[in-house]
Amino acid sequence: MYVHKCKGTCSTEIRLDVQNGIVTHCEIVNGCRGNTQGVSRLVIGRKADDVISELRGIPCRGDTSCPDQLARGLEEMKAQGLF
Repeated sequence: MYVHKCKGTCSTEIRLDVQNGIVTHCEIVNGCRGNTQGVSRLVIGRKADDVISELRGIPCRGDTSCPDQLARGLEEMKAQGLF
């Protein structure tokens, strides 16, 4: 389980697991409950690279958002060779 510490959002962290390039777990801690649960469910079973390309850069507060932080967390995992 990889934990991404969020910056600039209501959510405080995102817990991720990726197996063979597929997101198998996503839990966004804090933030707008309905939206974060919905985003989490929608990304499970999808290719991490696809999630990154679709969610990166979405703004909410300033220049980031919970979906953008999710993409950044996946990018961190990829840069560390975790998928």
